[in-house]
Amino acid sequence: RAQCTIEEREEYEPHIDRGNVVFAGVDYEAILRQAEKEADVILWDGGNNDMPFYKPDLLIVVADPLRAGHERTYWPGSVNIRQADVVVINKVDSASLEEVERLRASVAELNPRAKVVEAASPIAVESPELIAGKRVLVVEDGPTVTHGEMPFGAGAVAARKLGAQLVDPRPYAVGSIAETYSRYPHLDCVLPAMGYGEGQIQELSATIAKVPCDAVVIATPIDLRRLIDLARPASRVHYELQEIGRPTLEDVLTSLV
Repeated sequence: RAQCTIEEREEYEPHIDRGNVVFAGVDYEAILRQAEKEADVILWDGGNNDMPFYKPDLLIVVADPLRAGHERTYWPGSVNIRQADVVVINKVDSASLEEVERLRASVAELNPRAKVVEAASPIAVESPELIAGKRVLVVEDGPTVTHGEMPFGAGAVAARKLGAQLVDPRPYAVGSIAETYSRYPHLDCVLPAMGYGEGQIQELSATIAKVPCDAVVIATPIDLRRLIDLARPASRVHYELQEIGRPTLEDVLTSLV
């Protein structure tokens, strides 16, 4: 009804799926005043694309050791990491010890007062039997694998663990999707879920339809099946959070409330 792009839906859908009320718009004071009337706790979710437009009582920033160094070079992540009260270092189960140590040292230098929570990021797979041993097309979160510079995400990790063969989608890409591969040559075995408008969503759909595979692995924050009719079976994949040691997020949140 709101004609949201894929990227816009990625900000809202995970919260709505969990039964949370989402406020969005451009008049942030008006949004805040309305939210204050309806809620005891307000969560600002800006991802890596925003600094908080309100002064939070607790600022939590997630830092990815597979992208160690980006906390210094990306905007506004480089600001968020310096302002954070708590930094969550995730994916410690898939990153190397060297990568985790590099990120930990960087956080300590940039923001020595921040509490650090370390966590594994186990992958949850909706229907593993659709992936195991099959030829699959992996659709990853677009921003992560394009300007985020990651060659793969949770979908590729899950598919490989289940012994699947990843089909190269590049020969089947059409329109702006093909242009995306030209712009980001580090991509090969995954399809970025680009959808910045209706035309691009249609090109994404056409690309998916052309790829010869047994199943589609959906590793995007939203369920693409709600936007695109898929002719093949599909399985959703996502990261979860498993804290290791202390403090935990519950520890830091308990001190707040």
